[in-house]
Amino acid sequence: MPEKIKLFWKENCAKCPAAKALVADSPKAELFNTDEVDGLTEAAFYGVMSTPSIIITDESGRELEAWRGEVPSREAMTKWL
Repeated sequence: MPEKIKLFWKENCAKCPAAKALVADSPKAELFNTDEVDGLTEAAFYGVMSTPSIIITDESGRELEAWRGEVPSREAMTKWL
């Protein structure tokens, strides 16, 4: 069972609004703006090099699933939401 859904985004990202809309209703979602120091630090920890990126982690922070630089389909995200 996923603990967190981490979304990495930035202001000038064309695909980021769609990624935000995909996870917006989930209480598990954490949004990280990579234009800010804290967001960039978290992105570096998970090896995020492009936005949007969505990373699903377990309770210990271990990566379970990831989409880097893309917006997954709602079907692909259903089991995590």
